[in-house]
Amino acid sequence: MPTISWTTPPGRKAGAAEPAGTGAEVGAIEVGAIEVGAIEVGAIEDGAIEDGAIEVMASRFVLTSARHSVTMLRSALAVRRALLAAPGALGVSLVARPLRREYLTLSAWTDRAALDAFVGDPHHREAMRRLGPAMAQSRFVFWHPPAGAGAPTWAQAHEHLAAPAD
Repeated sequence: MPTISWTTPPGRKAGAAEPAGTGAEVGAIEVGAIEVGAIEVGAIEDGAIEDGAIEVMASRFVLTSARHSVTMLRSALAVRRALLAAPGALGVSLVARPLRREYLTLSAWTDRAALDAFVGDPHHREAMRRLGPAMAQSRFVFWHPPAGAGAPTWAQAHEHLAAPAD
């Protein structure tokens, strides 16, 4: 699967690792999928974060038409740049499946307040404004991994996204 890596947020430990599994079997390449990003392992595993204190969010978006894919990808990269500078961001990853019109995000935060504050970032607000009408479906899930669990994985994200809504 093509991967475009990026730097971890400033002030965080180096040593990013790709989230494991994007839904395809290990070793398989999913045609038309692009994975972008890394969840930073160091900041999560350094023991400085207490049990249940990390806020993890996964999202899944399906566009109404493939013609919105370029806008989605450009917006996602702008949001990514802003997220890497956001207080409390531990890491982010994106899986783009433009042929399916499907986009998934996985991010880790020091707490829910940091995540909620980022929602108001101008780049994120602009993405919501431009892409909101182009969304056929959207789903957001949140969870708190136990201390020492390491970086959230795509397998965990898919499990949470597949679970029935509360």
